[in-house]
Amino acid sequence: MKTVYVGMSADIIHPGHLNIINEAKKLGEVIVGLLTDKAIASYKRLPTLSYDQRKTIVESIKGVSQVIPQETLDYEPNLRKVKPDFVVHGDDWKTGVQRTVREHVIEVLSEWGAKLVEPAYTPGISSTQLNQAIKEIGTTPEIRMRKFRRLLESRDIVRIIEVHNGLTSLIAENASVEINNIVKEFDGMWISSLTDSTAKGKPDIEYVDFTSRLQTINEILDVSTKPIIVDGDTGGLIEHFPFTVRTLERNGVSAIIIEDKVGLKKNSLFGTDVEQNQDTIEGFSAKIAMGKKALVTTDFMIIARIESLILKKGVDDALARAKAYIAAGADGIMIHSKEKKADEVLEFCRRFHELEVKVPLVAVPTTYDYITEKELASAGISAVIYANHLLRSAYPAMLKTAKSILEHGRSKEAGEYCMPIQDILELIPGGK
Repeated sequence: MKTVYVGMSADIIHPGHLNIINEAKKLGEVIVGLLTDKAIASYKRLPTLSYDQRKTIVESIKGVSQVIPQETLDYEPNLRKVKPDFVVHGDDWKTGVQRTVREHVIEVLSEWGAKLVEPAYTPGISSTQLNQAIKEIGTTPEIRMRKFRRLLESRDIVRIIEVHNGLTSLIAENASVEINNIVKEFDGMWISSLTDSTAKGKPDIEYVDFTSRLQTINEILDVSTKPIIVDGDTGGLIEHFPFTVRTLERNGVSAIIIEDKVGLKKNSLFGTDVEQNQDTIEGFSAKIAMGKKALVTTDFMIIARIESLILKKGVDDALARAKAYIAAGADGIMIHSKEKKADEVLEFCRRFHELEVKVPLVAVPTTYDYITEKELASAGISAVIYANHLLRSAYPAMLKTAKSILEHGRSKEAGEYCMPIQDILELIPGGK
């Protein structure tokens, strides 16, 4: 019996997939190479369903004899392993990001005389529209919460941007660009205590209490589906921290990042210009352990933010703390710096990866903003947070508009700074 190889993502099974499998089984025994999360995430969004969930679905389709993982977008490794007589794929990959993949498949198959069969693309099917429909339905706390861990396992670097209300979360949810046929978007959202406080007109000194911040979090949860990471400042009193963790976990937040400082909170970017006190290793480790003990699931992450570089205590101190915090149960380490060059962060990364036990590393390149995501990923950073940019960009735009109205005694001249009112009315789903 002939062997037929079919590569697919199968995130949303639709008639197009079934048509491909039906055509393939006419030619022989069907082996589906199911793209892993990492393979899919290399060129588009992370799939809604995990690899194991998608595998269970595809295995149940009549005519599929075997499902194997396809670890890369490139078919070659699996083709050399299976040596199929045919590869079947819809003709929609003749253009776009998979065009070069198709050409390579033909080249490899020619080595043993196998053929590529390309049934016509099933009309009336749009994966983009199906994904948009799913996004409009929303998500569940469980799916949203575990997605951050899946992203860390699948992406070279996870891209997070600050949000501080429902409107900015819609920007984070929907903003995308296409570069060389690859779609880039933000993977998740960072709810910063700085921008949340500033948006409320309050100082960034932990004056805005957790109940108030939870209201902001709920506004964002209501209109978005991407994972959320909360800036937890110091985590508060050690006795209070478990309750904070439970509340966030129950609501579907993916992670909290807490910094190893004590006393009145002062923004880290002030550095040593203001009085800032670092917690003891033992004290902060105990707080992490208390938070971990309160968790119900293994999906929620507690990430320890190390302030040693901010307080000029050096990389050695930061590494000692990282090692201790990991031992206490930290699921990730955020290394913070206010320097304009990334040298000390990169040195920390290099030495961190020599540790016996490691966790994902997070960077916030607010001051050393020249560094690229590719450079951070090469250094071993797993996630990058753009921690305050939506608020910082909104303020000068609003100020310019306000001054224009004052200057001209009317709003006509300010119109060039504003989006059309019709676009505002249509911006929010369900408003029309």
